[in-house]
Amino acid sequence: MSGRLVRRVLQEREASPQDPAEDALVVVQEEEEEEEAGSPTRVAARNPFDLLDDDDDEPEEDKEDEVHTDQTASYTEQKQYVKKKPNGAVPETNKKSKKKKKKGKAEPPASAKSRDEKSLDSILEDLAIEKRPMQKSVHQNDRATGKEIETIEMTAGTSSVLAIDPKHLKAENEMRRIFGSKVVDSLENQRNMPGTSRQVRGVRRAGLNPRRTLLVSPPGFWPAWDKSMSMDLVETKGSLNYFRYVYDPSVSHVQELFEAAKSANDLNAIAAILAKYPYHPDSLLTFADLFKYSGEHQSSADAVEKCLFALECAWHPLFNPLQGNYQLKYSHDLNKPFFTALFCHMKNLDRRGCHRSALEACKFLLSLDSDDPKGALFCIDYFALRSQQYKWLEQFAEEYQCDNSLWLFPNFSFSLAIARFYLERDAEDVSDHADKSTAVDLMKQALMLHPLVLSKIVDKAPLKDSSWTQILKNAFFGSAKPGSPSLEHVINIYVERHYIMWRFPELQNLLKEAALLVIESLKHDSREAQDWACVMKEAFSSEKNE
Repeated sequence: MSGRLVRRVLQEREASPQDPAEDALVVVQEEEEEEEAGSPTRVAARNPFDLLDDDDDEPEEDKEDEVHTDQTASYTEQKQYVKKKPNGAVPETNKKSKKKKKKGKAEPPASAKSRDEKSLDSILEDLAIEKRPMQKSVHQNDRATGKEIETIEMTAGTSSVLAIDPKHLKAENEMRRIFGSKVVDSLENQRNMPGTSRQVRGVRRAGLNPRRTLLVSPPGFWPAWDKSMSMDLVETKGSLNYFRYVYDPSVSHVQELFEAAKSANDLNAIAAILAKYPYHPDSLLTFADLFKYSGEHQSSADAVEKCLFALECAWHPLFNPLQGNYQLKYSHDLNKPFFTALFCHMKNLDRRGCHRSALEACKFLLSLDSDDPKGALFCIDYFALRSQQYKWLEQFAEEYQCDNSLWLFPNFSFSLAIARFYLERDAEDVSDHADKSTAVDLMKQALMLHPLVLSKIVDKAPLKDSSWTQILKNAFFGSAKPGSPSLEHVINIYVERHYIMWRFPELQNLLKEAALLVIESLKHDSREAQDWACVMKEAFSSEKNE
């Protein structure tokens, strides 16, 4: 060691007391720097990644002055302490010396690296120096999208029954659970193959639409979002934020062009609008209906998904479906395309067999507006049954706030009985449902409240057993009347959507057993039917025909 370095260390030690081990390690590192400077054979090409460390260009004196401890020791003890330490054990605080030492040297084998790491940990433990954990810097945009939006945890305000599970919201995730990732990935690759009629050649998927949205997965051949719409925060009442969509002033005239083309039934004019503004919501929904009535269901689903993609990109930073503190009123005209697109998307998911994804979309639709303008209450129970979410359905019927009790509606009165039937069948402990009505009792109440449903189900399913003919000959079921136009409409909706559930033999047996019990109970007390008729008339009066 040169005398100049010794004098320098001693002067610094007298000026400010330091940790003897730190001083000694600095001396050894500086001596190694001198040796490297004197041997030109060790000089290697500069690593371009060293340019990123601009903070390491500070002088060694500034870094050494930052360490202050109360321990003191003689220089002889320091020298002996340094000789006991391995050469590769250099603290992380002196990054510059460590990097300079590694220049021009061959990379040691894995075994040597592990020994060096162990020795470094032991030295840091002896010196009581904590290793700094690596910090990740996450760059977030105004709104969370893609993987970030899927990893957002539910807050305390989302404990309601309408809380959305982002894992089950996309159809691709459910298809992977059903058919496997290889099958779904191969279909997506075929869809995005070069040369397809819908794909732009020479454009990669990540080039146009790097944004990963919550509702749909945009393919690569879609054009980039044109930012023609945005979402404004209208007001805040309590914990709820009220939003509405608005057009950008530069494209506000597009809606007028669409209304003019719609009034003239000019599809060519609407197609011209889409050619210039590919994400105009009303034009996309118009062509989605056109494709659906033409039998091109995949093209119709693509138009709906493109509309949802554009509307989701326009979300306000405070509009987060996973938090549940939002309202998007249907009364605003520009909000209506989102309700229509989400409702059509929900039906497309059901057509593909993705019932759990359809359930999450239905929950989202119901939570947008408490007035339920799209009638999501009349299909949410169906998606819950098809996705086998029986416990959730019972919880929803108990906790959801509505003008009438949900079990009075035809769809919920029968669906809750079906849910209880499957819960009883799958229950390991019978005592878990001891304090609740049995599935047979619930089905009996449903038939007493809505006797007209039985004959419609027998015709629609159809149920061809001869015993149903004898049951329908009973006056209570054979001469059942709807009571009001609104109730008849709701019953028709239920039968049209749920009739497929009654093709299962176990549910047919449940319905038959409950129907026979109703007939038997009416033989002993006919006034019970009148009581249920009064309940039905009060719940579904003719004045309320929404």
